[in-house]
Amino acid sequence: MKDDRTTPARRALLRGAAVLGIAATAGCFGTDRARPPAGAASGTAATGTAAGATGGPAPGPQAIAPMKPSTYRLQPLTGHGTPARPRTRALVRPAVRRAPILRVDSGGRRTMVLTFDDGPDPAYTPDILRVLRAHDTPAVFFVCGEQIPWNKHLLRRMADEGHVIGNHTWSHPLLPSLSRAAIRSEMKRTSDMIERTVGEPPLWFRAPYGAWNRAVFEIGAELGMEPLAWTVDTVDWETPGTTAITRAVREGAGPGVVVLSHDAGGDRSQTVRALRTWLPGLLAEGYTMTLPERERV
Repeated sequence: MKDDRTTPARRALLRGAAVLGIAATAGCFGTDRARPPAGAASGTAATGTAAGATGGPAPGPQAIAPMKPSTYRLQPLTGHGTPARPRTRALVRPAVRRAPILRVDSGGRRTMVLTFDDGPDPAYTPDILRVLRAHDTPAVFFVCGEQIPWNKHLLRRMADEGHVIGNHTWSHPLLPSLSRAAIRSEMKRTSDMIERTVGEPPLWFRAPYGAWNRAVFEIGAELGMEPLAWTVDTVDWETPGTTAITRAVREGAGPGVVVLSHDAGGDRSQTVRALRTWLPGLLAEGYTMTLPERERV
């Protein structure tokens, strides 16, 4: 298992990602605190504002060579779920944005959006799903395509339980450093895999490390996706402790806030424990967790 903590070299690459994203196109940027390269990936309704099961993993099928996806930190797990459902809606191509959407239009209500990046992961995603289900709370899961073949049952469970599945690229690369063709491949390959698994293509996209450029916005729109960033970064990828993660969410809570957490890419046990604490607390204070919305046909 790789260490998901930042190092001076990784922080230097991260700073380079931000500069590259800005230089690529005017108005394009990495939002809030981007995650360090070599860690796992990693802000809501389109408002027009620019903006873990605890058991050990099972082996994959013998007929398939073991995968070693770059975003993975654990032994892959093969899963089988219900057959993919037929597409029930047509894509509406959104306008090309110059910046990602950062928060939802709450209409003055105490609504927030919860998002989880980098999964699915058989060690932590099931625990997060159980907590969300216990509190009747929906969330957005931005998944990496290379995680899906071994965890299709988790994607289908997300869809069956009312969550939104978003695109987080195939292998979690630094997109502004890639050619336009490579960016398209990372995004389209993941959208196709999601559609084959759950029957519907994703309507939302999040750039790894929060690093955006003009090509990312243009290709995302061509593929029918809106760019969703975040308002509050829990920084759980640094494993700062359950208390620190909980404090970040509670102090950042507010109408229209989008919360960034992770369900894969490293040890996410702190994320799970924190969710069990801050989610019921905010619900008791009158907050409602909602999903991003956009035009459909």
